[in-house]
Parts: sequence; structure tokens; C-alpha cells
Amino acid sequence: MGGPVRSGRPGAGAGGAVRRGVPAGLLVPALVGVAFLLLPLVGVLARTDWPSLPHHLTTPQVTQALRLSLVVSGWALLLSLLMGVPLAWLLARVPFPGKALVRSLVLLPMVLPPTVGGVALLLAFGRRGVLGPWLESTFGLTLPFHTAGAVVAAAFVAMPFLVISLEGALAGLRPSLEETAASLGAGPLRVFATVTLPLLAPALAAGAALTWARALGEFGATITFAGNLPGATQTLPLQVYLLLQDSPEAATSVSLLLLVIAMAVLVALRGRWTGGAVREARATPPQGAAAPADPAGFADLGAPEEGPTLEKPPIRPGAGATSAPAPAAEESDLRAELTGYTRFPLTAPAGTTIAVVGPNGAGKTTLLRALLGLTPRAHAEVLLGGRDVTRLPTHRREVAWVPQDGALFPHLSALANTAYGLRARGVPRAEARRQAREWLTRLGVGELAGRRPAQLSGGQAQRVALARALAARPRLLLLDEPLAALDQTTRARVRHTLRRHLAGFGGVCLIVTHDPVEAVSLADRVLVLEGGEAVQDAPPAEVTRHPRSPWVARMLGGNAWEGTAGPDGTVELAGGGLLTTAPGEATPPGPGASVLAVIAPEAVSLHLARPEGSPRNVWAGTVRELTAVGSRLRVLVTSPEVPALVAEITPAAAADLGLTDGTRVWTAVKATEVTVVGL
Repeated sequence: MGGPVRSGRPGAGAGGAVRRGVPAGLLVPALVGVAFLLLPLVGVLARTDWPSLPHHLTTPQVTQALRLSLVVSGWALLLSLLMGVPLAWLLARVPFPGKALVRSLVLLPMVLPPTVGGVALLLAFGRRGVLGPWLESTFGLTLPFHTAGAVVAAAFVAMPFLVISLEGALAGLRPSLEETAASLGAGPLRVFATVTLPLLAPALAAGAALTWARALGEFGATITFAGNLPGATQTLPLQVYLLLQDSPEAATSVSLLLLVIAMAVLVALRGRWTGGAVREARATPPQGAAAPADPAGFADLGAPEEGPTLEKPPIRPGAGATSAPAPAAEESDLRAELTGYTRFPLTAPAGTTIAVVGPNGAGKTTLLRALLGLTPRAHAEVLLGGRDVTRLPTHRREVAWVPQDGALFPHLSALANTAYGLRARGVPRAEARRQAREWLTRLGVGELAGRRPAQLSGGQAQRVALARALAARPRLLLLDEPLAALDQTTRARVRHTLRRHLAGFGGVCLIVTHDPVEAVSLADRVLVLEGGEAVQDAPPAEVTRHPRSPWVARMLGGNAWEGTAGPDGTVELAGGGLLTTAPGEATPPGPGASVLAVIAPEAVSLHLARPEGSPRNVWAGTVRELTAVGSRLRVLVTSPEVPALVAEITPAAAADLGLTDGTRVWTAVKATEVTVVGL
């Protein structure tokens, strides 16, 4: 074949992509295909008797057929909507046996010859068909050779276009949108009407237009099942068939009319049939880089806003610029027994805030979804305020949820989003909007009330999602990384507002977080999960002093080494090496017990020569990384004797030592600076 045909303008193409050379072996057949599809249309345009066109289209037979076509296609569209929308939802959302067979039945009319479809309809609904005699004797309804039969035939061949269009769009919607709406108190029908259906509007419009156009042009099934009776079943396609025998010029004119209608529908869709509707219906999560957990651990906890003290600070009524938020409707304690992937009991008195921490895959989000009744991975027997809500659907549990992506409804403004839970619980519209505006103001986004989620930054969207959950006044509040998308300054302000709300909250709050500052400043307890199990559940100060998980110790900024307790206060490290410790206040684990040794970075001293004196733990190592954390430096030192160790020093000390990547140093840790806890 010939060489490649290259674009004459580099850089052109969809999305700004550089156009590559198009092989002639592909280009030529493609152009032939375009001509193959275009020439019949050109033929219609070339053979149309343009001067006689108005006369041909205004004859009584044609106007009668056009009127009947509009009636039949309109009723067929209505019938398709009534049956097709629920069917598409069923196929997209509900698993059931034989689902593949049902989907094949939906698609069958699209590949079945129309005349065969007409025969099948005749055998089903004809006077000698399966249901025909019963319909006639019970309802006096005769479908064959009646207008109703033409409607049934058109709906039979056209409805699949609607179903597959909506099914694809439903599959593209984020489930968290509907799940969040349910957690705010909206029942299934309300969720479908106020969230699902509006998001499906582009796909619904595309599917409806295609369904109507297909019904308007239906011929084979109609003539076989309903006949070709003028004024009763003779639609425009059937009129074209008759005119071809007596007046080919008039047939060409009517064909042009149908061609124009079909092209108008396709142009109006503008590519939605090839995926545009699905893309429009799929809401994009708010963009915003998640702020990392404080790498300094608790080094900055002395600051009044960014660094709360280890104990949860008391909240004084009336403190701050905003009025104290209203508490939950009534006091509600939590009792839950979790089975499945997450396997532990969980109890909390009313007014308790629990920070849920753990590595990825530990079961944190699964825990929240189990309490909502939204996951098959885990089951939770849940009592809220003594009321068993285990078998209640999500919308009746009075449990509000903020997922990681916020799940704001993209078709609603920030104000309408925030008022959604109040409206779902029956609060009048004006009052719901007033309360919603107050919550947006408390979270610092009151001026953004009229904006849609697409017009908000990631941090702004996260605050709106938080306001929406708080405004619903639930018994149980579940927050999955609620402040992750906020910058440090905004995070401090929102954390302070959230802390004020939780101080007067009559229910229980669970906050999934990777930020130690959030865990300490917001929570009364810290629940540590690993592998679906609770490895520690204690106050923040206890978790800080005696972490029972290497992951938590590292999250808090400490060095955490696993090992085995040896004699005389030594620890044989799992990664190799020996660590000497001093007896602590608690009873030390016995020899052979699995333990975790925790060393604070600020307890590690660095030297250019082997230190003399009191340090019991001294190792040679090499500097591998220096990281600035606030006003201090964190230095990663690797050693062949022990696992990697992080030290924290001042920039002045680093300058005095001349530390750079690759510098040889000695690390020293006093035995009294090592905390050992049993695992």
C-alpha cells in the first residue's frame, strides 16, 4: 500500500493531541464507507421534485399519515418511558439470576428483523395469540389492525434504545451520590426523583429522542402486526411504501421529510449516543489535593490552632465568633456488633467522638458503610439510643455520612445541597434554606450558597458537604476524611468549628482520618484498625504514649520497631539488632513476648564521632534524607545494625554537623527514651 498520509497542521486534533500519520490502507476504505452511506442521501436530494415538494407534503393522505405517525410515536415513547426507565434501573443496579438473559431480551428487537418482530407480536397479541383472546374478552381490546397495535409495534422496536442509553448512564453515576442522599433521610423514590433522575437528564433526553425517531420510522413490525389501514395504522413509512407504486416523486418528497426529521434528531443529540450522555451524568468528584498528615507528628501540638494539646480541649459555651450549633434532637448512645470483614464490638455513650485510624485496607470505610447498612463485606447489629436500627433501611437510621469525595449533588446549588437532609425529613422549604444558610456561614462558605459544586474548589466543596451532614442533625455522624481536601489554614478553622459542634452534639461521631492532629483535637477516643480488627481503642493521650500499632506510631511521627522482648530489658528487633530499654512504670512484657519499641524522633541525637557517656543505644549510620518540618529538620538515617531511624534536630544543629545526603553519623538513644508496649 502507499505511504502514510500526514496531517498538514501539527498539533491539531481532539484534546490537543498531535495527529499521527493515517495509513492509506485505512483511510481509503474509510472514505469509501463514508461515500457508501452518503450517496443514498444524495440520491434522495438529487431526485426530489423541489417545486412540487409543498404539494406532495400537504396532500390529505400525507397529512393524515403524518398526524398518525406523530400520535403513534408519541404514545410509543410514553409507553417506552413507563417501562424502560424502571427496566434500565433494574438492569444497572439490581443483581438477580438471569440478568444476562433479560438484557439479551431487551436488545433482541434491535437485531431482530422487523417483520419477524411483527409476526411475534401477532402470535402474542393477535386474536389467536397467547394473550390476544384474553385481552379481547376481558378488556374488549383488539390490537392487530388498530392504532393501538401500531403503538405496541413501535414501542417494541424502539424501547431498547431508551433502555441501553439509560443503563449506561446509570452505570456511570457515582453510587456515593445516592447513598449519601439516603443517609440524609431520603427514601428510595425521593432519591430517584431528586438525585438519580436529574443526573440522568442528558441520557434520558438522548434515549427519548432516539426512541421517538425509531418509532416514527418503524415499518416492518407495524405492517405485519397492525396492517396498513388509512387513518388507523398507515403511518408515514407505510405511506411511502404505497406512494412508490403510484407516485414515486411524492414518495421521494415524503422520504425527504423523514430524512430531515431523523437528521435533526441526530444533530440535536450531538454525540450523546456515543457516550456523551454518560459522561454528563457522571459527576466528577471535587478536585483538590488531599493535605498530607502532619509529618512532624505532635511536635507542633503547642500551637493554639494548628497544634491542640494531647487532651481534647474544653469548649466554652458561647466562645468564638459564631453561635453554638443546636445539638442533636435527643441523646443517642451507640452499640454495635460488627461481623464479616470488620470483627469487633463498638460501644460509645452519647456525645462521644471517635477517631478511626489505620493503614489502607484496615476496614475504616467498611466500618462506616456497615453502620449505614451499605456493604455486604460486613454486617453491623446497631442500636442507637436503645433503638435497634439494624433492619431499617439507610434513610430511616438517622445516620448522616460524608464520604471521602464529599458526594455533593452536582445539579444542586451549595444551599440546596445543604438543605437536602432537612427537606428529606419534612422541614418546610423556607426554614430548611434558612438553617442551611446558617450552616454554610458557620463553615465559612456562606457567600458560595448559590454556586454549583463544579464552581467550587475541592476545599470549598468539602466544607459544603460537611455543612450538609451537620445540618441534618443525625443521631450518628460518620465522617470519612472530612478535612482532607482543605489547606492547613482552612483546616484549622473548620476543625475548630467542627469541634464546637461536636461539643454540643447529642449523638456519636466517627471520624476516619490519617491526620494525628485531627485525631487528637477532635476525638475523645482513638480506634485503631488493622486487617478489620480493633488493635487499640483508648483516649488520644494513651494512644500517643503507648501505641499498639506500628502504623499508628509512625503516623504520630515516632520510630516504631517490632521485636521480641529479651532478658534484662532488651528487645531483639525483627529487622535485626538489639535495643536496650529501661524499666518503665508499667509491668514490662515477659521474655519472648512480641513487643513494639517506640522512639520519639526528638529523642534521637546525632554525632560525627562515637558518643561517650550515658547513651545505651549507639549505632553507626548514613544520612539518607533531610526534610524541613516547620522550624525543625527530620533526618533519616540508615544503619546496617538496626532498621532506619528518624531524628529531629534544629537547622542550626544540622549546619554545625554539616549534614548532607550521604554524611556518615552516629545515632544515640538513651534507654529511658524507649517506650515498649506488648502486641
